[in-house]
Amino acid sequence: MTEPLSNVGGTARSISIDELREIVDDIATSEIVLRGAKRVLLVPPDHTRLHSRAGEIAGFLYERLSAAGCEVAVLPALGTHAAMTPREAELLFGGRIPFDRILRHRWREGLVRLGEIGADEISALSAGRMTDPIPVEVDEVLLDGWDLVVSAGQVGPHEVIGMANFTKNLVIGLGGAPTINRTHFLGAVCDMETIMGRAHSPVRDVVDAAFDRFLADRVPVLWMLTVMQDTPEGVVQRGFFAGRGGSADSGGAAYDAAAGLSARCNIDVIPQPWSRVTCWLNPDELTTTWVANKAVYRTRMAIADGGELVVLAPGVSRFGEDPVVDTLIRRHGYRGTPATLAALDRDPELADNLGAAAHLIHGSSEGRFRIVYCTDPDTGGLTRDEVEGVGYEWRSLRAELDRLGVDGGTATGARADRDDAPFTHIANPALGLWATAGRFP
Repeated sequence: MTEPLSNVGGTARSISIDELREIVDDIATSEIVLRGAKRVLLVPPDHTRLHSRAGEIAGFLYERLSAAGCEVAVLPALGTHAAMTPREAELLFGGRIPFDRILRHRWREGLVRLGEIGADEISALSAGRMTDPIPVEVDEVLLDGWDLVVSAGQVGPHEVIGMANFTKNLVIGLGGAPTINRTHFLGAVCDMETIMGRAHSPVRDVVDAAFDRFLADRVPVLWMLTVMQDTPEGVVQRGFFAGRGGSADSGGAAYDAAAGLSARCNIDVIPQPWSRVTCWLNPDELTTTWVANKAVYRTRMAIADGGELVVLAPGVSRFGEDPVVDTLIRRHGYRGTPATLAALDRDPELADNLGAAAHLIHGSSEGRFRIVYCTDPDTGGLTRDEVEGVGYEWRSLRAELDRLGVDGGTATGARADRDDAPFTHIANPALGLWATAGRFP
């Protein structure tokens, strides 16, 4: 049985930043420098995964490999996200990587088509709910003759693929528009609530197959995967896993080990549904509903029918990371699956951006519970008209924080507002998944 190259972790483990540096340095020496790699491409996430420690890993690697005489470039796995600003890069990498060494992935241009996952295979994986092929396109930089690509990122519950990272970081994170759009739509039609938190899903099968068939023999990849947990004492690193190659190699073994630990650390099954939930969104990390709607995705299976989700969004100033997607969200709103599918029939632009359609489905409660976005227009946040225009309710962030008695430093847990009304507060919805026993096995 194939084993990971590195398998460090457990539900009670706490990996310090100093220990992480030692682990990364040892792997950099044994798996990169001593194996003769001279040109290395680092593929971390962007600042929307600020708590993943992948930024620290990339920074440690950049310093270690540069000192060893390697040529090192950094290509963040942006997917559809906007490129990082110098300040966002500073936050993620801690000043360890010069901004001019950070390349930009463009998901609509500069791509290489590698092949496709055929229509018959997609139909079989989706039980007939999607019958179109999925093209596989990636950033041309990924194929630029690197001696090694090092992909770093966090494994955790994800609304599209089940568990984030591993092959997703390259196939989707550095993928082209057709690949991103159709995989996201596949996840939507296969029902996100049957996918989130599962190590293997129809989308995972497609993404793994795309890497195994079209990239594994062309691009040597070393994976470095983390598992993080939000605790009352703050965010703790529970695991570090490393491996090489595709799903049948040590890379796949590293992913499976990380996904298994994440399932134990990041999924909370509660006995009774919550009637009222609040989620804080870190303003340095989540500035659009495209990424901030993790508050919706990760709590939806724990919220009672007729319940209320209050999204505390001090940094959210836009809907989409991409201007085209932002326009589509404003045009159609988060109005549920039937409305989105009807919009696909009448709006060719939405039909050309299936990832946006999938996001509109994911971000709706399907009328089952209320979603209230709390923003601060006085500091550049979305206005009441903008929020209500996409189908959500709106409240003033300042007034709501005062009423609830919470802020960015409030830990996850049960609380009561100033009127002594109970609610559950979640400090970092991006790090977990919550569900009642009846909605998650």
